[in-house]
Formats: sequence, C-alpha cells, structure tokens
Amino acid sequence: MTAAPETADVQPVPHLTVEERTERGLTARAATPRSTQKILELPADRDPVAILEEQAKGRVAELVPIRYQRMLASPFAFYRGAAAIMAADLATTPSTGLRVQLVGDAHLANFGGYASPERNLVFDVNDFDETHPGPFEWDVKRLVTSIEIAGRAIGLSGTTRRTAVQGTARAYRDAMRQFAAMGNLEVWYSRADLSALAGGLKSPSARRDVEALAAHARAHAATHDLASLTEIVDGQLRIAAKPPLIVPIEDLIEGHPYREEHLRNIFRLYRRSLPRERRELLLGYRYQHLARKVVGVGSVGLRAWIMLLIGRDQNDPLFLQLKEAVPSVLEPYLGKGDHANQGQRVVEGQRLSQATSDIFLGWTSVEDENGVSRDYYVRQLRDWKISIDVERVVPKGLGTYAGWCAWSLARAHARSGDRVSIAAFLGKAESFDRAVADFAEIYADLNERDHAALAEAARAGRIQVAEAPAAD
Repeated sequence: MTAAPETADVQPVPHLTVEERTERGLTARAATPRSTQKILELPADRDPVAILEEQAKGRVAELVPIRYQRMLASPFAFYRGAAAIMAADLATTPSTGLRVQLVGDAHLANFGGYASPERNLVFDVNDFDETHPGPFEWDVKRLVTSIEIAGRAIGLSGTTRRTAVQGTARAYRDAMRQFAAMGNLEVWYSRADLSALAGGLKSPSARRDVEALAAHARAHAATHDLASLTEIVDGQLRIAAKPPLIVPIEDLIEGHPYREEHLRNIFRLYRRSLPRERRELLLGYRYQHLARKVVGVGSVGLRAWIMLLIGRDQNDPLFLQLKEAVPSVLEPYLGKGDHANQGQRVVEGQRLSQATSDIFLGWTSVEDENGVSRDYYVRQLRDWKISIDVERVVPKGLGTYAGWCAWSLARAHARSGDRVSIAAFLGKAESFDRAVADFAEIYADLNERDHAALAEAARAGRIQVAEAPAAD
C-alpha cells in the first residue's frame, strides 16, 4: 500500500527534544539577558493622543467621546483603553523571540470567572480582541504593569506594590516551569476551577467572598438579564433603551430601512462558523430584538450589538453579543496574522488560549449598508460572568487575584508556545521577575503622563469628551 501524496500546503512539523528546546531557551537568554526586560527607550516624537485619534477613525463617531470620557476616569481606566499605545511602546523593547499566541491586552480587568460548557465556574482570560502571535513577555509586562497601576489606585505603598508585582511575575515563572514538566495533554486539560481556587485561600473571609461572587455569578444568568435588560412594549418583549449606552435597532434605522435585515444576516452567516450540533441548538431559538450596546473602554466606538433570542418561550432567553473585530493593535509591529477575517482571529486565538470557551463563540463577515466589509465575532453576552473592580479590591486580595491571573496567562502561553523554552529562559532565579517589576514601575509613571496628556487634549479642544459620566 502506498502512502497518500503529501499536498503542497502541508509542511512537516519539527519535533525537538526536551534538551533541544531547553537549549533554545538558554540561547534566547544569552542573546537577550533577562535584566534587559526593564528597558524602555521611547522616541522623542512619541504622541499617545495621536494613536488614540488614529484608532477613532472608522469607529462610530458619536460614541468616541464616551471612550475618552471613560479613559479619563483614572490612570487605570486610561490603561485599559491604551493597548494600542503600549503596543507601540513594547515594539521598542528587547525581544526574547519566544513566541506564543498573545492575549494582546492581558491587564487585570480582562481576567475573570465564567461558566464552562459543563456548567462549572472557571477562572481564565476573558478578552481576546487584540490576540496575535508575538513574544510572550509582552503579555507579562501588560499584566504586571496593570498591577502596579491598580496598586497605586488603592493607595498601596511602593514596597507593597513591588511585592505584588514581583510576586505576580514569580507566579507566572513558577507556573510556566510546572507546565514545562507536564505532558502535552496534561497542559491542555489544565484549568482553574473557581471552587478549587477558593478552597486554596487561607483566609475564611476571603473564601466566603469568592463563594459569594460565585453565587452571584450563577444567579446572573440569562433570566437575570431578561429582567434587567428588557421591557414589554405593545405586548412584545424588547431590549430596553438606555441611550446612549443601549439603543434599540428601531431608533437607529431611520434612513436605513434595511439595516436590521443586514444585522440579522450577520447572525445567519455566523451560524456557519459553529460546529453542526451547536448550529442545531441555535436553530431552536427565534430572533426577538436587537440593540446597539456600548461595551468596555478600549472597544467603545466599535460596532457592538446585543441580540435577544427566544427558545421554548419568553422565559427561555438567549442573549448574544455581536462585536466588530478589527486588526489587533499588535499587528503593525508583529506582522499580519494568518486570518483574513478578524472575527476568526479573535475566536481561534481565544479557543487556543482558554481552557474552555463559550459554546456559541463564532464569527462572520458581511458588507454594511455602505458597502464596507466588516468582521464580527459572536458570543453569549454574559454566562455566569465574574469580574472585580481592581481599583477597589482590598490590598491582600490584589495579590491573590494577580496570582490567579499569572497562572492563567502562563497556561495560555504553554498551550500555544514552547513552554520548555520559555521556562528555560525564565530559569529558577528572580532576574526576570525583578526586571519586569522595574519595567512596570517605569511604565506606570509613563501611563500617568499619558493620562494627563489626554486630559490636556480635552481641555485644549483637540478631542471631544462626553459631558456626563457614561456607565453600564
């Protein structure tokens, strides 16, 4: 029997030994010493506001002032919206060359709890809008800097912040070394179950706090959203208007009578990206209503919609979020990825990095009423979602939470990159931990100056800011 001919697009996969992978990490360390990870050298003409202005092009113009308003709320809020600024800055730093599927925006607020398909509450990264292949340390620096900024927001001393930041880097390093010693399937199946995390806490009050969060999340199911997001209008269930943050479709279609059909077509095309059994599940739901929703901080101005679907009856709702996907902020510095559809980039990056993902996660692309092709990804609006206010967390809780984030980030990187090489680069000593902690302090100072620069741009009239606070 002869073997099937190898097709032109199938390339042989090299399989290095553990020793060869370890040597690769040590070679990267020799070429880019761990101490160099603190280096940040910026061009003299750096203009953070210009980067935000460039991002605003192509977004919904009437919503961009809300984005600026949210970013101006605090240095941490600014940092949440400044992924593009930091991407430009990270591009100037020394690179290890050890690539993974980057989360792309791995700050503290982009981790949290959600329901697995098995209906367990898990903890993981939960935002992948900027996912892109790149050097692993970019994500680590984004995470540890967010801890430094959050620590300043809650009034921690410099020493306490340093302990939390360096401890997070150490937690990432320790986790990566553990993953490097595991078998492939053992890494793939690793996940952080929230009940196990709570059980590992030493403080009974901390355990109770996590258990209370979990109980709240389980109650925050689709039926809760049904009560909080909808109303009855002329006998029909509709998403309630809360302009400018939630605007029903009928309030937006004046002059564009086919826009709702356009958005419903996005939904039809999205179904094709799902496995067949999930398409069949989705076909059991009928369309009920649609509304535009302002989401996040960095995403404000991108087209985002919530769609209400009804299953067995009006007490069986499904809320989906359809969100526009544009090229990652990392793409200008790390090169184009493999996906022509940006929604597919987000979905496949998420599936690769998360231990378990939303069963309705999918993507689509369709021309809008102006003939512009726009990519979208789709997911459930909320499914037992847990998040914390990192600017109000108690000091001890910040370190614990950051450790969970570090473990989850290391696990994501171990799934998509060479965990053995990364672990060898990181080593047993604290050189990397100290260097990225130095970087975090330097970058947090820079972030405060950038926040002030945005405030000055608002005062000077360079940008327009929403007058009233806009909260979800």
